[in-house]
Amino acid sequence: MKINKLNSVILLGLIAIIGILIAQLLWTKQAFTFEEKKFSQKVHIALLEVAKKLYEGTNHELPAENPVQKVSNDYYIVNIDNDFEPKILEFYLKSEFEKVNITIDFEYAMYNCQSDEMVYGNYISYAKESKTHDAVYFPKHKNLVYYFAVRFPHETSYLFSSLRFWFVLSFALIIILLVYVYSIFTILQQKKYSELQRDFINNMTHEFKTPLSSILIASHYLSKQEAISKEEKLKKYTEIIINQSNKLNAHIEKILNIAKSDHKGLVLDKKMIDIVAVLEEVIENIQLKYPNSVIDINAPKAYFILADLFHFTNLIYNLLDNSIKYCEEKPQISIRLSEEKRQLKMEFTDNGIGIDVKNLPYVFDKFYRIQNTKSNEINGFGLGLYYVKKICTLHHWKIGVRNNKENGIAITLLMPLK
Repeated sequence: MKINKLNSVILLGLIAIIGILIAQLLWTKQAFTFEEKKFSQKVHIALLEVAKKLYEGTNHELPAENPVQKVSNDYYIVNIDNDFEPKILEFYLKSEFEKVNITIDFEYAMYNCQSDEMVYGNYISYAKESKTHDAVYFPKHKNLVYYFAVRFPHETSYLFSSLRFWFVLSFALIIILLVYVYSIFTILQQKKYSELQRDFINNMTHEFKTPLSSILIASHYLSKQEAISKEEKLKKYTEIIINQSNKLNAHIEKILNIAKSDHKGLVLDKKMIDIVAVLEEVIENIQLKYPNSVIDINAPKAYFILADLFHFTNLIYNLLDNSIKYCEEKPQISIRLSEEKRQLKMEFTDNGIGIDVKNLPYVFDKFYRIQNTKSNEINGFGLGLYYVKKICTLHHWKIGVRNNKENGIAITLLMPLK
């Protein structure tokens, strides 16, 4: 099975992010282990110094073997073959821990085998000095006479806080991975919907065009029959069939063009064209369809632009057709041409029903139709102005729409002059 390029890129990106995340978690684990080992070494050094100071000034010598033993992650014992005062031990512990930069809470306790009792020291808090002794008994160790024990109840949280940056970075990578997966899922869903929509439009238009072509051929043949031409009503009905079939055919072609441009992109064939000449030709054609419409051109001179003649002609036709359809009076459209900062400004104003201000930002959206008194009477798919906007974008033109002061709308195009 052939994997397309998009799926390959998605898979490689996912593998890369998961790999980075796993590496980050492994580095964090190694950093935690290193911090734990470094903390344990500091504690050993500090406790060994405490043991040495407890032997100073006594008749006993420090044992040859290391008196410091680590019983668990946060619990240490120190074998001292000598009696000593708890307050002296506390002073030595605090001073030696501070020398090696250990400033977290700890608790200590002493055991005297001669009296067979545990003598407890204090809980040392660097946040707030504790004034009372804890009454928690440490486990008794056999084969030791005098010894003291030290426990760090918050060692784990202290080590985690020292690795705060590593955990924040790991959390950020997890968020990035989740966002990436969500984005990929959304892209694939949109791609799937786009393909379904394109296939549906292609199939729909194909199924429509086949019977429509047969209807048009039959209608044209029918209109030429002598019996039809003599009967006024039959002739009128035949013309209605032909006109409505042509209108439906135009809608189908428009849908096909939009679907094709969305999938592959339109290829423009730009040439130097005379705008006034194009406008006059389009107006002549549209007035055949709407004989009662009045369309004026206000152009002080001839203007030339670089554009695709076919699409530019359709653009003008769509704008004029739209203005006439959404007019409740006799359609009057004015087309004004002027120069502004080396650009050609072409403004279409009509006397139509206008557009609500809240709907103006959406008039160029695909399939968007404004609900008003005329929308129920007019057939369409909401593609006319979307097509106009798309052609302007491909030509790098600017287009805008606003309401007139009295009634109707004004659509403005800005195009570079040649």
